[in-house]
Amino acid sequence: MVMHSSLSRRTLMTGTGGLVLGAAALPTLASTSAQAAGHAGHGPLSRSISIGSFTVVTLLDGARNVPDPQSIFGMNVSPEEFASVSSENFLPVDQARFFFTPTLVDTGNDVVLFDTGNGGENGNLPAALADAGYAPDDVTVVVITHMHPDHIGGLMADDGTAFPNARYVTGSVEYNFWTGDNAPGQLAGMINASVVPLAEQMTFLDDGASVASGITAMAAFGHTPGHMTYRIESEGQQIHLIADLANHYVWSLAYPDWEVRFDADKAAAAASRRAVLGMLAADRIPFIGYHMPFPALGFVEANGSGFRYVPASYQFAL
Repeated sequence: MVMHSSLSRRTLMTGTGGLVLGAAALPTLASTSAQAAGHAGHGPLSRSISIGSFTVVTLLDGARNVPDPQSIFGMNVSPEEFASVSSENFLPVDQARFFFTPTLVDTGNDVVLFDTGNGGENGNLPAALADAGYAPDDVTVVVITHMHPDHIGGLMADDGTAFPNARYVTGSVEYNFWTGDNAPGQLAGMINASVVPLAEQMTFLDDGASVASGITAMAAFGHTPGHMTYRIESEGQQIHLIADLANHYVWSLAYPDWEVRFDADKAAAAASRRAVLGMLAADRIPFIGYHMPFPALGFVEANGSGFRYVPASYQFAL
């Protein structure tokens, strides 16, 4: 299956828009039996596709149910509107299911892992890697799209770094914020323990910089101060890793202006959603979203004032 399109690099957002980020804005990762249930007996833990000569693998780190989804999504709309949209999309309003999906890109020269999942008893990344035929020792580059706990939780193992042969990459704006004086203490401690010790092995990127040949960083600020997405391109084919740009296929992708609790700068996050999703829709570029229903792979099209998510079916098997 060939996806041809041309994507010119563009800066999507270049500032934090007066970001204020407190403890209430951070994702919580309490251990639950529902999360554990997402690890076993519920289908494959990986999905592999080809993009040109690259192998791209989505990895199920886990899934869990959360109550009261309007406490997270659509915070700026009425309960009646939230209920109506949910009903139209066959979604309950009393609970939702979160998926956590790091992505591996094997370029032939590098094995690049985007984000490391929850880690600890809440994470399942080593098993998902094994399901795809890889081991942590195979990873040569770890890219952190942003520094929320469900993306950095698997960086460290009990006996040291979880990926001993890897170098590390993250956005300079993101790193500078979380290691600066304005970072909220709830997460700053975790970053000081698991990210800062790797700083000497890190490359810090800005918009448009290259992780490796065919992998380009694109700024999409708002969810966090330096949240990055990544364009993957090989032999004329493309896919885009949107990380946490849109955290639900209806409540934030279809309605990009609906406020999301975990977005630090809600106006900037909405603007980034519109910019990136509009680009993907116009150029018909497939994408992987970290919290989309596993295998987290699909397409987006413009739909009225928002967008429509089209899950991938057999397109990548052709």
